[in-house]
Amino acid sequence: MKTELLYLKDSYLKEWEATVVSAKGKFVVFDKSAFYYTSGGQPCDHGKIVCGDEEYKVVFGGKFDGEISYEIDKEGLKEGDTVQCVVDWERRYRLMRMHTAAHLVCGAVHNKTGALITGGQLEIEKSKIDFSLENFDRALIDDCIKLANEMVEKDLQVSVEFKSREEADKMPQLSKLAKGLPAEIKNVRLLSIGDFDVQADGGTHVKSTKEVGKISLLKCDNKGASRRRIYYTLE
Repeated sequence: MKTELLYLKDSYLKEWEATVVSAKGKFVVFDKSAFYYTSGGQPCDHGKIVCGDEEYKVVFGGKFDGEISYEIDKEGLKEGDTVQCVVDWERRYRLMRMHTAAHLVCGAVHNKTGALITGGQLEIEKSKIDFSLENFDRALIDDCIKLANEMVEKDLQVSVEFKSREEADKMPQLSKLAKGLPAEIKNVRLLSIGDFDVQADGGTHVKSTKEVGKISLLKCDNKGASRRRIYYTLE
């Protein structure tokens, strides 16, 4: 992969300089980027790119044929251009809070029930998580949200570290995904929330749980076949 992903080590990086590795119309590949690209249920970042007197808006980011490509709002960038990049911080920070909240909720549900994650999607206003949960009990889910909010109030440190796949495979409950950790991941990024939860993760997060704010349960859905979905938002 040609692009160094700067957010993997620093989710708070808002501005940086990069070089255009390739440009095909509105689709651009950079040598390094802190723009999150759509993956793992987290939407891509938006932002702007400045090259000389021209400004371009980043409207999408995705992984195609093993390379991370960003779609901008107009053509004009070319290979070799040096650009200044700025992330839409309000959008990014909201998604960082949402993502850390998701880990708190997942950790709480798993701790209380052993349920695994079968799906999920982060959004700006509300997010959803699917669990493999036999018994659908609203009181139990309320208790899980209460536990997650208790972890918010504890102001736990959120940190990342990297381990080899061999080391990571020796850690119990590293992945709370029902499908497990994808085989192609060889260098595993671990996200730890104090001593409450640790998961393999590639997204952006806040530095402490206090930044998350209050997690509010919106509704619970029974999707059938032991698939339960919860919707939450942040206050």
